[in-house]
Amino acid sequence: MAIISMRQMLEAGVHFGHQTQRRNPTMQRFIFGERNGIHIIDLEQTLTRIETAYAFVRQLASGGGIVLFVGTKKQAQDPIKNFAERSGMPYINERWLGGMLTNFGTISKRVSKMIELERLSGSPEWAQIPKKEALLMSRELIKLQRNLSGIRNMVRLPDAVFVLDTATEHLAVTESNKLGIPVIAVVDTNVNPNLVQYPIPGNDDAIRANELMARVIAEAIAEGRFIAEKATGGVQNPATAVVDNAVFAADQARARAEATTAQAARDAKLAGETN
Repeated sequence: MAIISMRQMLEAGVHFGHQTQRRNPTMQRFIFGERNGIHIIDLEQTLTRIETAYAFVRQLASGGGIVLFVGTKKQAQDPIKNFAERSGMPYINERWLGGMLTNFGTISKRVSKMIELERLSGSPEWAQIPKKEALLMSRELIKLQRNLSGIRNMVRLPDAVFVLDTATEHLAVTESNKLGIPVIAVVDTNVNPNLVQYPIPGNDDAIRANELMARVIAEAIAEGRFIAEKATGGVQNPATAVVDNAVFAADQARARAEATTAQAARDAKLAGETN
């Protein structure tokens, strides 16, 4: 069964790119054609890339990995928050603070400060604080909650980052690449897909398209966790558990290899057609 259907993507407007004059040359291999001055994305390739990203995230989640959801523009904020919370993953949907990953130690201290202020504001001690000082602390708490509440439970760096709109979230992509953290991202026709390890060609400006892509990643996480629970928690015999885990690992490795081979063959074919 397909992860998502062509019809779902068409209904969500995933195939609509940007105006032709805004094309990034590195996205040419993902462009099917042009209609009324708008580039149309090749959804056949989108499906292939979704399957590759899905398999990667599922494998990551089955091993207890963390995926950070990132999307701060208006069309991405709600999908990022909703599906990150559904999958129990951290998210950033208001503002990416410089050093969010590369200076994670300092960011963690700010998260601790936010949690302490939340504790203080709900305790009898708050009434003893002078009004002016309490007002300043309240303003600081609101600011911290707006920017950091989505990563309050992220105690370490993520194992992967899922991004909606790499142009807007260029800092997140840059920091992830600097630290060697894989990036899964929806890439529109105006961005460079070569900066992303798992690019998914698609419209990153439509709310419905963003919801569809965020849901796919959330479902991959849920499936990965389910597989892990089934492989470990549902087996009585430890020896059987070891065998099942080995079979699962072999299946995943084979699936990843097949997806990589298919993707490489398609890229080579497209490169030959464009030359």
